[in-house]
Amino acid sequence: MRIDLHTHSTASDGTDTPAELVRAAAAEGLDVVALTDHDTTRGHAEALAALPEGLTLVTGAELSCRVDGMGVHLLAYLFDPDEPELARERELVRDDRVPRARAMVGRLRGLGVPVTWERVAAIAGNGSVGRPHVAQALVELGVVPDVSGAFTPEWLADGGRAHVEKHELDPFTAVSLVKAAGGVAVLAHPGAAKRGRTLSDAALADLAASGLDGVEVDHMDHDEPARARLRGLARELGLLTTGSSDYHGSRKTCRLGEYTTDPEIYGEITRRATGAFPVPGTGGRP
Repeated sequence: MRIDLHTHSTASDGTDTPAELVRAAAAEGLDVVALTDHDTTRGHAEALAALPEGLTLVTGAELSCRVDGMGVHLLAYLFDPDEPELARERELVRDDRVPRARAMVGRLRGLGVPVTWERVAAIAGNGSVGRPHVAQALVELGVVPDVSGAFTPEWLADGGRAHVEKHELDPFTAVSLVKAAGGVAVLAHPGAAKRGRTLSDAALADLAASGLDGVEVDHMDHDEPARARLRGLARELGLLTTGSSDYHGSRKTCRLGEYTTDPEIYGEITRRATGAFPVPGTGGRP
């Protein structure tokens, strides 16, 4: 089985619609794909309606968190999307995205970059506007060579010149909310040093003690030493280890299925979940 547990669609900051994404996943030979848009489940219905035969969809979301001034992302799988407390927190994060993006545009213009809110909003379309959309506008202007080049201290990285904070969950609270909604909580790309500061081993241990289920180990932003360190920590802490593409369509260079999750780990994730269950495709729409 080929299992990719971290992807994004136009419901947040990907470039494929949810329907296009599941069709692309099937074309890449995946057996299981998780749709984990940022702080939203809005793409799930479209993905399910288009789900090709032979492909199973895991519903999820990537939750925006912050601890000690550092951004942390939590992959939440197979939770009940209607559970009120978790739904309320996702809404608070989404509501703060527009004023935050507008403020980043203002800071960039103050730095002499002729970016406009209208262009950023157009790039985001119907998705949840975020830093990748601002980054794409910078690419179009020739300010940076690619989207990743915008996530530096010079521009949009945490603490960067044009960075603006938004409402984000405490990761310990997020884990608790996901578990209460019947979901499974996996820390996304915790060793991605190129993005800025990373979570300390002690903090990861505290999260494990608070109910965290796993860590994403095989990811494009982890080098081999980071992967080895995370695998060792996971063994010590009794955490599951996953692998995923973090696919964003054409916005990033990674391919669907570039990194995958072991079928036994996937089986354990599905066994722990009680809020929702994987959905096998029956053909979808043409």
